[in-house]
Amino acid sequence: MLKGKTVILGVTGSIAAYKSASLASMLVKQGAEVHVIMTQNATNFIHPITFETLTGRKCLVDTFDRNFEFQVEHVSLAKKADLVLIAPASANVIGKMANGIADDMLTTTVLACTTCPRLIAPAMNTRMFGNSIVQENMKKLEAHGFEIIQPAVGYLACGDTGSGKMPEPSVLFEYVLQKIALEKDLSGKKILVTAGPTREPLDPVRFLTNHSTGKMGYALAKIAAMRGAEVTLVSGPVELQAPLFVRKLDVTTAREMFETVRAYAPEQDIIIKAAAVADYRPVHVSSEKVKKSDGELEIPMERTDDILKYLGEHKREGQFLCGFSMETENMLENSRRKLEKKNLDMIVANNLKTAGAGFGTDTNVVTILTEDETEELPVMSKEEVAQKILDQILSRIQQNG
Repeated sequence: MLKGKTVILGVTGSIAAYKSASLASMLVKQGAEVHVIMTQNATNFIHPITFETLTGRKCLVDTFDRNFEFQVEHVSLAKKADLVLIAPASANVIGKMANGIADDMLTTTVLACTTCPRLIAPAMNTRMFGNSIVQENMKKLEAHGFEIIQPAVGYLACGDTGSGKMPEPSVLFEYVLQKIALEKDLSGKKILVTAGPTREPLDPVRFLTNHSTGKMGYALAKIAAMRGAEVTLVSGPVELQAPLFVRKLDVTTAREMFETVRAYAPEQDIIIKAAAVADYRPVHVSSEKVKKSDGELEIPMERTDDILKYLGEHKREGQFLCGFSMETENMLENSRRKLEKKNLDMIVANNLKTAGAGFGTDTNVVTILTEDETEELPVMSKEEVAQKILDQILSRIQQNG
């Protein structure tokens, strides 16, 4: 996802510097050209050779390194950078940059980067982080277009517990992806995505549900956010980590999902209903555990609210509505009937029995149906499927003016 992108990774004097090696590796594996610049203090915590091995490029420390061809290295790097990330960022380096001090290779390079995103991940003792001078310097950097990635709260190397811990490499990696991996062609769009199952209680210990894991809906929310959309994710109970840069609203029952979607739907430009919502719920919910008896147990059921039908009936002008259809037979016929009956602009259909599709997998095999087109996709990762779905939605919106 980062092929053709150039990332400058700045590493300063903090024990958290060891984490930056993992981050550098992640970036390289995604195709990024990574240039690591270390402060002299950082070399006391991790050796430059580590980064040179991981990136395949010279790790810069000395502003006047004679091993380079004659050129103003800090300016040439700044010109080609798609993003700068300083992780970890010490209080010292934060203070230097906030006040325009450029006395080493890292600070001179960063101050020459004026057109690309610049991210700062502070890492220091919790008292240092809370110091009003450090806070003032970070606010100053933000005023000049830098973005501060808030540190994690936890046990610090000094033995204190509090804020100041550098986020894990996986979190910093997501920040990089969010900034530069994909074109922001959905910028300005508000998108609501539903994901996961619902649970309909029988009694305090039992409920009816399905096998949905939420992976498809979460992939859609993540990719939509990476493409610049303002994303609201309405999620049933799942075991997934919430995507960064997404507003997540947790629900449990079909009624809760209906009420939440109904409340947020009017302001959305695009609604994608990927959740597997229960069609029926028990008429009566026992306040006590239902005891086992010798006879058979019958559970009277009633229909839940049809969220997709409601959205189709209340779709405002210009709003795009995409549904999902999971079938085990007659997939195309059933899905096209659903498309028309519920006033959808698009429906994404898949067959639970198809290899590579279904619940809990990291891949999917879908067919995208609109009023006049049918597009069958091969086996893809769910993030790749999400890309295709969003491509189709954006194309349709542009065609309709």
